[in-house]
Amino acid sequence: MQDMERGDAPLVRYTVDEGVMNVTLDGAANGNALTVAMTEALSDVLETVDRRADVHCLLLRSSSRHFCTGGNVKDMHSGKDLMDGGVEQVRERLRTSLHRITRALGEMEVPSICAVNGAAVGAGCDLALMCDIRVAGARAVFAESFLRLGLVSGIGGAWFLSRIVGPAKALELTLTSEFIDADEARRLGIVANVYPDDMLDSEALALARRIAGSPPLALRMSKKLVRESSHCTLPAALELAANMQAILLCGNEHKQAVSAFIEQQARRKAPRGEGGAA
Repeated sequence: MQDMERGDAPLVRYTVDEGVMNVTLDGAANGNALTVAMTEALSDVLETVDRRADVHCLLLRSSSRHFCTGGNVKDMHSGKDLMDGGVEQVRERLRTSLHRITRALGEMEVPSICAVNGAAVGAGCDLALMCDIRVAGARAVFAESFLRLGLVSGIGGAWFLSRIVGPAKALELTLTSEFIDADEARRLGIVANVYPDDMLDSEALALARRIAGSPPLALRMSKKLVRESSHCTLPAALELAANMQAILLCGNEHKQAVSAFIEQQARRKAPRGEGGAA
């Protein structure tokens, strides 16, 4: 288990196994709040993902009772941490600190999964929205709660939320600061599945391993194709698909996958006692 730490900040821990980078927020003392120190530690890990040949899927989770409670309200009250200084200083800190997370997840080639246990509130909700797939425990709650504190989402949550639930629902959730439970989040398409709390980690890891088991280059291209196709014209999507497919069809990864598939089919069809399954 690797640790990323900034001074006396909470730890961000990670392991890599079977193609999955398991990144764990471990700042239980303040609900995994996105302080500058926590943000820097998390960003440092996320920015390495695409450069690692042994990582084919990212799983983001928390070891504490909440996923992430967003900004630290005590720091807001005292004017410390992210809020230290005037408008220009805070804006620059957002761009160079918190936005590192947004850029890392938003531009990540490797598929990402977020396992939400407990509260994902404010910037914590946005952090979950940045991942490609979200699953939740039964007690998870989500809220775009910025207006309760006289704020807006400063790290791109509005961009992600409106694309997941549509502009009208995104406005409703934002303007009411409504808390929604895991089942409602699933109904809205914010999370793909809801599991009993004691099964969340194992189910999320199983999903991550399933995704990570795919051919790595095709996996990255598949994610890019879906993302690009969601906001481009059909001719542009077809051109991108043709380019990617040509590269893959002519590559060794595809040929190895086809050979493995044929061998697997042959084993399934072989009679018992002649190499078939028992």
